[in-house]
Amino acid sequence: MRRSSAETKAVILAAAKERFARSGYERATIRAIAADANIDPSMVMRYFGNKEQLFAAAADFDLELPDVDGMPRDEIGARMVRHFMNRWDRDEAMVVLLRTSASNDDAAKRMREIFAGQLLPVVAKVNPVAPERRAALIATQMLGLALCLHVLKLPPIVAMSRDEIVDWLGPTVQRYLDS
Repeated sequence: MRRSSAETKAVILAAAKERFARSGYERATIRAIAADANIDPSMVMRYFGNKEQLFAAAADFDLELPDVDGMPRDEIGARMVRHFMNRWDRDEAMVVLLRTSASNDDAAKRMREIFAGQLLPVVAKVNPVAPERRAALIATQMLGLALCLHVLKLPPIVAMSRDEIVDWLGPTVQRYLDS
């Protein structure tokens, strides 16, 4: 059965996301991704050009941040923490990007673009005073949480319930929004 161009591209992206998550950026190869997708490596190159472009496509994701309009202001921090935890559970792209960004400049740049482009406008809407600083501080908490939960699997954090994590981190994120 022949696939359409869009289907082939989707299969390659799905294989790439899985391979980058499992192997990391450095150890993932075009050949391994092609094998995972059950296609010839030349097809990966045809659609994505090179490994860096494939990774950028695989790591392109929407944080799907909630609309804060009408949300009780004093609940935004806790809701953001809960949102990020739920978002990571639905899509491995952030974990892939987080792992890779520690050792790859392109991935680190992509992570900065995602957070600046998506988190900054939400933060600016909540508090227009120094939104870049506020968004960066919130990113430290959310990325640190992702690292500890999904990459390092730090036992005390992994053992905590979602509600406990929200109870601990929500006020910190709220302080970044309000101070």
